[in-house]
Amino acid sequence: MKKKLLALMMVAVLAFSLAACGGGSSDSAEESGEAAAPAEETTETTETTEATEAVASGVEDGVLTVGMECAYAPYNWAQTDDSNGAVPISNFDGYANGYDVMMAKKLCEANGWELEVMAIGWDGLVPALNAGQLDAVIAGQSMTETRMQEVDMAGPYFYASIVCVTQKDNALASATGISQLSGACTAQTGTIWYDSCLPQIEGAELMPASETAPAMIMAATSGTVDYICTDMPTAMGACATYDNLVILDFSGSDDNFEVDEGEINIGISVVKGNTFLLDAMNAVLAEMTVEDFNNTMNEAILVQPEISCLLLTGLPDGSPVSVRISIVIGRNHYHG
Repeated sequence: MKKKLLALMMVAVLAFSLAACGGGSSDSAEESGEAAAPAEETTETTETTEATEAVASGVEDGVLTVGMECAYAPYNWAQTDDSNGAVPISNFDGYANGYDVMMAKKLCEANGWELEVMAIGWDGLVPALNAGQLDAVIAGQSMTETRMQEVDMAGPYFYASIVCVTQKDNALASATGISQLSGACTAQTGTIWYDSCLPQIEGAELMPASETAPAMIMAATSGTVDYICTDMPTAMGACATYDNLVILDFSGSDDNFEVDEGEINIGISVVKGNTFLLDAMNAVLAEMTVEDFNNTMNEAILVQPEISCLLLTGLPDGSPVSVRISIVIGRNHYHG
């Protein structure tokens, strides 16, 4: 009887134990399930946050940080004071002015932003933008298919025809088409002028590309090359500064450079997916006409100081990008 009773008690204890174990497993599963849901929500939240950060406008702080060479007159240049509406360069001891600065100020005024300008070398502009150092690049960039694979572009904010520049006493000054051009030539590195236009000239003796627009212009005015290829605003700015230069404009001729519309449309680069900034800028530009653009460009050319010297400097923020700055001081020569 005792054995039977003991056996029954053991069975009861075993059953209780199994039930307890089963209950624990069930509770654990429920707890595991409850824990899994927040984990999934956390993952989704993280992904959403990352996506939001990836397309952040950049102007949440009310400041539009714009990158430009500050060495590409009349689009942009550096000077030693704030005359004619120039603004401080945040990473260089100087002030920025030019068409790009004037347009950036219009965009900021319309949207209630403050403007910050950073000087960055031409080849470093898009990398700096995509690295989050800049909110936008306003630097006379053509709206090419290749560039728009890397960035989104607002605009156009200017329409620039392609021309050549030579010295007035050069035999090429009377050329009426690109087939009549020959001899040594150059253009700025990383531009359609050098990569696409000059190779279309059969008699071209292509020299190494100039690192900056000022260096390109100096090559023309010094006679280092017979002619350069650039856009109309740059050519106009050069001729306004150097009276020994003349523009060769083949527009309307069958004997002209073959370029796509995107190559002569000048736009503003923003990070891909930054629809807020893209839409905000396009809304302002849509209210402006070609005449507005041209008038602003003419204003920039009128106040463009004379290109005087080139300084090579590293960026104070520790960026590996080197920037070549064109310092301009009034209309007086400065030798340094």
